[in-house]
Amino acid sequence: MKNMMIGVDLAKAVFQVHGALRMGEIQFRKKLTRKQFPAFMAQQDPSMVIFKACGSAHFWAREIEALGHEVKLIAPQYVRPFVKRQKNDAADAEAIIIAARQPEMRFADPKTVEQQSCAAVFCGRERLVHQRTADVNALRALLYELGYVFRVGMSHLNR
Repeated sequence: MKNMMIGVDLAKAVFQVHGALRMGEIQFRKKLTRKQFPAFMAQQDPSMVIFKACGSAHFWAREIEALGHEVKLIAPQYVRPFVKRQKNDAADAEAIIIAARQPEMRFADPKTVEQQSCAAVFCGRERLVHQRTADVNALRALLYELGYVFRVGMSHLNR
């Protein structure tokens, strides 16, 4: 593995890529589309690639790992203090590299497709339970206004 670190600020259409040596010497700054990004990364020597853990980060982490790079994800709140100038995508990509060089930095592991699928099912179920609870509470409040009172809980709703 080379001494290169590549920070990537992901977006919907255009990615900002910042490459620097571990000591901080800037090697390149690029603005790439979604289609250009995989081809560009395939041309790079194996490096450490760091993404902010945000939407699509786990997908891109798997794609870039398949190209032979080491991938790390960093939480956005750990990157924010290292933005030197105006908040924009290029400054974020540079801040990702600076944050990743910190010796005490904590990284997240990229999720597999199976882990993401399980999380999606779990979150969907949690959302449904929350909505059902809100609906039952609204119904209880409406019935209370009409003089009907019943105890809290799904089991009491049937009566």
